[in-house]
Amino acid sequence: MAGVGNKGRFLGEINVVPLVDVVLVLLIIFMVAAPMMVQGLDVKLPATDSGALKTSEELLVLTVTQKGQVYLDEFQVGLEGLAGKLKNITSRKPGTRVYLRADKDVPYGVVVQVLAEAKKAGVENLGMVTEPERVPPPEKKKKS
Repeated sequence: MAGVGNKGRFLGEINVVPLVDVVLVLLIIFMVAAPMMVQGLDVKLPATDSGALKTSEELLVLTVTQKGQVYLDEFQVGLEGLAGKLKNITSRKPGTRVYLRADKDVPYGVVVQVLAEAKKAGVENLGMVTEPERVPPPEKKKKS
């Protein structure tokens, strides 16, 4: 009668192995799916040899796509309404830095119009975003 004392009693321990298995599977699913959820604007930036941007301040990014569309952060904005939106943002947060990302194939006139709208809005800190210039690695000399 080995089981007489256990009749009618429940096991008071939680089996954590299936819980850990489910959590690990969910973790792997989210790790794989997270990079696919990132949305952005495809812009080919011009390459320069300037240094990396080091800032911890609040910043605003103006993007001009190859088709001439203007985005304020990730929201599309018409060129005619850009100055008003920038003025509203910079008046609430003085000293906000604005960075301009323009596709390298955008006509210069469109970039100048965006710069003029930013100036009209009273933006004082305006920077240009570029990609680092790609330098080919030095060739290895062959031993003779």
